[in-house]
Amino acid sequence: MSASHVKLPEKFWRFTIIITIQILVLAFGYGFLIAVAYFEYLAPSNSVCNLMVNHPGELTMVVTLIATVLSVTAATLFTFSVKEALRRRMWEPISLIHLSTGVALAQGSHILKSQFMGLTISTLFIFAMLRLLTAGWTTLLTPTYFMWPVQLNGSELDITGSAFATMLHKEFLANGLIQDSSFEILDVGAMLSGVVAAGYTFGLPGTFNFNGAKYNMSTQGIVPTIESFSGSDGVPNASGTRLGFSGGNVTVNTGIIPGSRASAHIPQGFSTNYSMSQQGLTANVSCRAIDSGQTQYLWNTNNSYVIYANAAAASNNSITGLRLWNISANCGNNILTSYEYVTMVDANGNTSSSGSGFLPSVVCLGPTDVNQSYENFSIFTQGFFKYGFLTASVCDVVPLLTRVIADYSNEQISSVVTSSTPFGPENVELLSFIAAVARFQSINSQGLTSSTIGDTLYSIYSSTTTGYVNNNLNNTQVYSELEDYWRGVVEFSATFLRSGFMATGSFPDNIIPNNLSSPVTGTMFVSTIGWTRWAKGSPTYALATVPLTIISMLTFACASYCMLEAWKEHQDRLEKLKEDKEHQDRLERLKEDKGDQEYAVPHRIHHRAHFDVSNTLHLIMACAAGSLVLEDFSKHGIMANELATVSLVESEPGIKPVIKKFMPGPEPAVVPSVFWYLRTLPRRISGAV
Repeated sequence: MSASHVKLPEKFWRFTIIITIQILVLAFGYGFLIAVAYFEYLAPSNSVCNLMVNHPGELTMVVTLIATVLSVTAATLFTFSVKEALRRRMWEPISLIHLSTGVALAQGSHILKSQFMGLTISTLFIFAMLRLLTAGWTTLLTPTYFMWPVQLNGSELDITGSAFATMLHKEFLANGLIQDSSFEILDVGAMLSGVVAAGYTFGLPGTFNFNGAKYNMSTQGIVPTIESFSGSDGVPNASGTRLGFSGGNVTVNTGIIPGSRASAHIPQGFSTNYSMSQQGLTANVSCRAIDSGQTQYLWNTNNSYVIYANAAAASNNSITGLRLWNISANCGNNILTSYEYVTMVDANGNTSSSGSGFLPSVVCLGPTDVNQSYENFSIFTQGFFKYGFLTASVCDVVPLLTRVIADYSNEQISSVVTSSTPFGPENVELLSFIAAVARFQSINSQGLTSSTIGDTLYSIYSSTTTGYVNNNLNNTQVYSELEDYWRGVVEFSATFLRSGFMATGSFPDNIIPNNLSSPVTGTMFVSTIGWTRWAKGSPTYALATVPLTIISMLTFACASYCMLEAWKEHQDRLEKLKEDKEHQDRLERLKEDKGDQEYAVPHRIHHRAHFDVSNTLHLIMACAAGSLVLEDFSKHGIMANELATVSLVESEPGIKPVIKKFMPGPEPAVVPSVFWYLRTLPRRISGAV
């Protein structure tokens, strides 16, 4: 058989397979890590996510099992490579301390020798890396709960500009400020918004519902920009939009921003919430008592008279009498603004001071003195009878255009103001509408025997105060309630206005023109389970990658060393085959010259017998077969033995029995270690090539 037909040794391919498997394990770890780092967020399908959530124990078991298999695979490949590298290294002289170090590593263990700190630290480090493999894989593969952020953008109605002011003015001219179809919405909605806002400060429930959407405490003047939180899905009729809005679907124009990592599947998740930056509207409201010395405030409540009396009605619990009140206030430049109210009285024209209440209000749009501008309006008010705790007062209302962060979660919308600006000249029409809603509310809140505003103040104050409501009156608290009430009304008016103009059918094809739109940006947070990119500099990266990387590099080094030695052995075999062939040719010639005499052909191919350095029995057998003489077990003797050098010697091939034995080596001063071989491996490989 020619040398060209000799195959590579089996062990050469064995180490090639070891390196390939280790590369696959390392590639899986780093591939998974890079995928998470690139996409930032990874989550399985919704069905798998549900399984993970519903079976947490099984999830932990599966992840731990996978991590254990991967770590055991890497550790096994490492220890096998070290064992084979050490076996080949023993064909040359090696000190017993280096031999015991290699045996410890082949067994996945370590040594503790204070005289050899370098070897001790090295084995302890590698031992720690082996033990951290499972922890690293578990850290890398264990899914966690997280909020997947998805960027959103869109648009909504811009009520702050001159374009909207022009359109609103046309609506005023065509249909008036308050339309009949929206009467109930403004009447009840504004009242409830004020009640919720006033009560929330004092610990009362603070959820306000409007058009199917739930707001926390108040609307903050916003309209829902998320479809699932937009409320009603009804379609308004032709007259049910804009100022005639009476409920219905509000157009939402918000979508996901396509990104560079859009290929990452966004899961449905367990729950979804949103944080959106959008337009809002609120008001700074400041209420105070009118001082008798403040002559600029003229507040007249003395003009009233009985317009109906029926003494006989008392017997059948009918209305016995009605009083007409003409309430007026100075709204600037000595121009009086008057409202009329009707209350129920007895046949003598008197009102019950305990069972009835009267709380009139007058809204003044515009300056009440030279120091005010058309950026605000004032509300004059006073309580009588049951509401006598509220003296003649004035509330200055300063509406503000705001930018808010609206949080859409738990089926509720909460908003926080991030910036605000006062009204400008282009917002006069908007101010007129808000003041009109306040006027509408102040008039319609008063009934024949009570006032919604008065009852709100009375009930909230009485629920948070011990004793009779008029005793130990806390003016600060009363005015705080009144301020919150009117602020809630103002914010509701803006939400009503936005809803009406964004209702389905308000614009052609439900598309808001560019000059009437305002940008909306935000983030959708999807609650799911999966893997997220760790923060930069997180020690989790090191725990997950360093042990695997170090063990893989050591495995590559040991396996490459074994492949180099196997290649050398293969070359020796080829050389011996060549010599055998030449010897065979000589014998053939001798046979031709001397007849049929038989000549033996030596079989020189050397197959080394198996020897496992991690097997204690094999080591004992090798020691027993040799002529190795060591010192005793004294401290000096052990130190001398550790420095002694040995080499593994085999019997000649073909000789029975097969013997492997340790023979004494040269002086230990110049004996290289297995670590020296690993450090010089690249140079040795390049030299062999």
